[in-house]
Amino acid sequence: MVTTLIKRYFVRNSSLKTGMRIDQAIKDRMDRTLIARGTILDEYLIESLKKLGIAGVYVSEGEEDPEPEKPEPPIPPQIQKTINQMRKEDPSKVNLSESVKKRVSEGIQYLYNNPESQEFTNTASSITQNLMKAINENDAIAVDITALKTCDEYTFKHSVDVATMSMIIAKQKNLKQEDIYNIGVSGLLHDMGKSKIPLSILNKPAKLNDDEFAIMKKHPLLGYEILKEKQDIPQTVSFAVLQHHEKINGRGYPMGVTGDKITPFAKIMSVVDVYDALVTERPYKKAFSQRTAVEMIMSMTEELDLDSMRSFLASVILYPVDTIVSLSNGEDAKVVKNNSHSILRPTVVGLTTGKVYNLADDFACASIIIL
Repeated sequence: MVTTLIKRYFVRNSSLKTGMRIDQAIKDRMDRTLIARGTILDEYLIESLKKLGIAGVYVSEGEEDPEPEKPEPPIPPQIQKTINQMRKEDPSKVNLSESVKKRVSEGIQYLYNNPESQEFTNTASSITQNLMKAINENDAIAVDITALKTCDEYTFKHSVDVATMSMIIAKQKNLKQEDIYNIGVSGLLHDMGKSKIPLSILNKPAKLNDDEFAIMKKHPLLGYEILKEKQDIPQTVSFAVLQHHEKINGRGYPMGVTGDKITPFAKIMSVVDVYDALVTERPYKKAFSQRTAVEMIMSMTEELDLDSMRSFLASVILYPVDTIVSLSNGEDAKVVKNNSHSILRPTVVGLTTGKVYNLADDFACASIIIL
């Protein structure tokens, strides 16, 4: 196989030419992708970069031959029989069709670009209804978090991730349909205050300093001030937006209130918001793996509401059934059953030995982990 070396270099905007391939994503102040990585630049895009005040971008040349997909090794009949006997379908997962993703994506962009619009509430309602329909159509009570973040970055914005996962958790907690709907609206609008934060801070390609972070920490209050003026936005939504960065131990912001002062919606959204931030890549940090993010969430017992954390862990599927995983004992295995009380440790069947590893409940498997 012949592989071409890909060259990556920085080009100032005055030297950009049509036909160059941009090797970074250009995002707006709400972290929405304006130009995707890998896009071929034309005159319009080059002019847009200049208008955005971007001094230059990374471009790349060359192509790398894709690695051929390795076929899944055949499973011996006896082991396949064990897999079939042990296999238990995952709970129904939320699934958004491409048409719904498109409508949601367009709606989100409209909301954050037009906070004063008379159609603001109707648009938020329409998006939430689309999400509600997707959840209710297949009675979804779970979300495949490995799929959620690998979807098209144009479509799955942070706000949609937070809204979708919050709604699933609300359903897991057996909340009323009205509450599930309202927490969906809260999730969609939770970062609305960032529309009032200076672009120089929102688009800074490095970690914020203390003064900049102090300004950024105002966005929940700014979002609340936008929403409280809208008579058709419920107070539960406005307060959830205000408090989504508060922590149980009082070390959150903007007010530093403790657990008993934080609304139920905000407690749920706080868990989801932290998770989604951990698995999202930023210019100044790499994304954590889904597994690592879940482990970090589980360690935050002093900051996050335990009941909401448990509902989050019961709602997410880290290793979907039929996933092939590598075990620390050297054997590859197929996931046959997830354990809602221990999402990091599903039941798997070894593809070499046919042994059933109940990683959650079998003491003999205590030393074995999924790599």
